[in-house]
Amino acid sequence: MSIEVQDWRTQPERGVAWVMRACVVVALTAGRGVMRLFVPLIAAYFTVAAGPARAASRTYLTRALARPVGLLDVWRHFANFGAVILDRIYLLNDELNRFDVVIHGEEIVLDIAARGQGCLLLGAHFGSFEILRAAGRRHSGLRVSIGMFEENARKISAALSAINPALDLDVIPLGRADSMTRIEQRLRAGSFVGLLADRGLTNDRLRRRPFLGHEAGFPLGPFRVASMLDVPVVFMFGVYRGGNRYEVTFERATDHLGADGANAARAARLLDHYVERLESQCRDAPFNWFNFYDFWR
Repeated sequence: MSIEVQDWRTQPERGVAWVMRACVVVALTAGRGVMRLFVPLIAAYFTVAAGPARAASRTYLTRALARPVGLLDVWRHFANFGAVILDRIYLLNDELNRFDVVIHGEEIVLDIAARGQGCLLLGAHFGSFEILRAAGRRHSGLRVSIGMFEENARKISAALSAINPALDLDVIPLGRADSMTRIEQRLRAGSFVGLLADRGLTNDRLRRRPFLGHEAGFPLGPFRVASMLDVPVVFMFGVYRGGNRYEVTFERATDHLGADGANAARAARLLDHYVERLESQCRDAPFNWFNFYDFWR
């Protein structure tokens, strides 16, 4: 008789879930105040040890702040990211009451939901996506699906099972042949679909746009979907303001899409508006943009 021993190192997804559970237990037991004491130390480690991410942070911050950037700025960038990641644990555990949240434009999404319309929510790797979801969960009738790359979707599933197994998250894997069809189905059924539109798949069609004074590539896919479907489009940003403070903003973007011209032209106009609004957010809250790679390559 043999006994099969399953090593978590040979099963990455189980390993991630195990590590997440351990981290969550510590975070929920020790409390947010205690865990935040470790954030500056972790940020200092990455400032020293993560060379490519440090270089990317420095490049971005130099352009967003329009001044020379030092290691203290980079450390603050990593510290903001660490604080937002830590807060994700409490937000996924339905502990929104821990935070002071100011919401602008909430009436926009509530009006769309009340009419039973689907809505395309376009965000970025900026601030906290979880604070946006947590704010939306206050309204039980609001159905939100999230489009994610498959690898990220697996990681999120592992995190959810560790933090809050009862939390129902409808994820649409991106990069599949039927991804756009599934997004359209959700929208036609009156659901909200959230996409982070500042990154694309390797085979996505990128369009170069001026961003913080230099041209960068943005995926056209989300904006082509928006131009083809007769649904409202809303930009969303969840800005971390320090401490326990967040500022959530919803902006209706459909008005900038226009009804004239071919789909490609309409998609380009919406992309232009998105880049403009993202740049404005980066200028206003520069330490909230969490793309730690050479975005302008």
